Amino acid sequence: METIMDASELYNVAEVELVYKSKVKASKRPQISSAKDAYNILLIGWDENKIELVEQFKVLFLNRANKVLGMFNVSSGGITGTVADPRIIMVAALKSNCCSLVLAHNHPSGSLKPSRQDEELTQKIKSAGQYLDIKVLDHLIITSDGYLSFAEEGLL
Repeated sequence: METIMDASELYNVAEVELVYKSKVKASKRPQISSAKDAYNILLIGWDENKIELVEQFKVLFLNRANKVLGMFNVSSGGITGTVADPRIIMVAALKSNCCSLVLAHNHPSGSLKPSRQDEELTQKIKSAGQYLDIKVLDHLIITSDGYLSFAEEGLL
């Protein structure tokens, strides 16, 4: 049986709005030219009290000139893992109007060795980015003592 909708019900839908507001002038944005640059910027935005406590996942969004448009806190998890949903990362990447991104997460254990899940997630996000013309430049594993760069290790 067919239901007849009232005209007012047709307009009860959510509004979707895309907005990017930067409080930083383009000339003042930091530029990334190496994994070390990305590491230093990420450390500034990382809560030093949590780097050895819980695993967190963050993303740096970059413009065409590799200047940082913003840092996105994707997730905060437990001692041995956190969930980084590629769809959420890509939504944020599109909203920031970025051309490329740098993935990063910490290992509270202090180990710089990527897990199989780290490698699979990186490839999944890289594949999604290819469809959207958003390049994954690197994925850093961060500890309080240093970092591992997937790009420098040939894992991208």
